[in-house]
Amino acid sequence: MAALARTATAVPEFRDDERVLTVDVDVTDRSAVFAAVDRVVDHFGRLDVVVNNAGTMWTGFVEEFTEEQARAQMETNFFGALWVTQAVLPALRRRRGRLLQISSIAGIAAFPTTGLYSASKFALEGLSEAVAAEAAHFGVAVTIVEPGGYWTDLYKDMPATAPLDDYAALRAEMAATSAAGGVDSEPALAAAAVRAAVDSDVPPSRLILGSVVYDAAVGLAQDRIRDWAAWEKVSRAAEHAVPAPPGYTT
Repeated sequence: MAALARTATAVPEFRDDERVLTVDVDVTDRSAVFAAVDRVVDHFGRLDVVVNNAGTMWTGFVEEFTEEQARAQMETNFFGALWVTQAVLPALRRRRGRLLQISSIAGIAAFPTTGLYSASKFALEGLSEAVAAEAAHFGVAVTIVEPGGYWTDLYKDMPATAPLDDYAALRAEMAATSAAGGVDSEPALAAAAVRAAVDSDVPPSRLILGSVVYDAAVGLAQDRIRDWAAWEKVSRAAEHAVPAPPGYTT
């Protein structure tokens, strides 16, 4: 097994395990990611399963984000995941391997204070759907994993925007909601579910982790179907096939 992290201190449980190769890498550095993956493949001779899990979580209302903060969120959660995906696909194609893209409940629904985090996860899910369709041709299975709250380092010292006074009441409301709900699951439960997906002969295209996320996802899907149905006539009226104009390709 190989564990890639920004620093080896981020995975102390593997530091003294001779069975595990730890590699320092900044996922926002595309060249470094490719070099790290090459090192892993050279060491083990193959890749069978990749869990694409690097991520950070900025909190703050969308209006509060600076350009630097918004780009930082996307650099790690989307572009970092993209670089890892590109780097591992050649080895996974050779082994008909498995790629697990770690998304979030925020990749299913967006909430106040997590707008940029959700944007990064929505982008990751769109990318992953395309990769799944492309890689299936080579026998590579892609699973989008959508966890709820777990006690991981994601929740340690989360970066936050500078608060705008106009959002004080909503911020207090969100803080109260968070305190009432809380993050209450052990990561080992998520790991067991992911392992089940890896071991399955027919892995899921999406794997929801936790009852809260499952219920939220089902409820959201039902809401969307109702919304689509209510506007079906208008939606269908917006389509009329015509020949492509000169210079357009289909």
